[in-house]
Amino acid sequence: MEPIFIILLISGLIVFLLLAGGGNVLRFIGQGMIKLAIGALLLFFVNAFGGQMDIHVPINILTAGISGFLGVFGIAALVIIDFMIL
Repeated sequence: MEPIFIILLISGLIVFLLLAGGGNVLRFIGQGMIKLAIGALLLFFVNAFGGQMDIHVPINILTAGISGFLGVFGIAALVIIDFMIL
């Protein structure tokens, strides 16, 4: 498939959901963005204060999503993964 076709299809779907769903879709997207921002901020503090103990969790969309949606348990899981695997 052509990339332009896929982009148009996704854009059309987003416009349809915004028009048909009302404010619920926008509220869901807004809450998700706020959780991602909070997750990135929490990861920043973990990296800032955990630097003395050799803790460094990279801040990207996946780790910010995990820490934002799961909260303290997500951050603990990321730190454990950092110790065990990386």
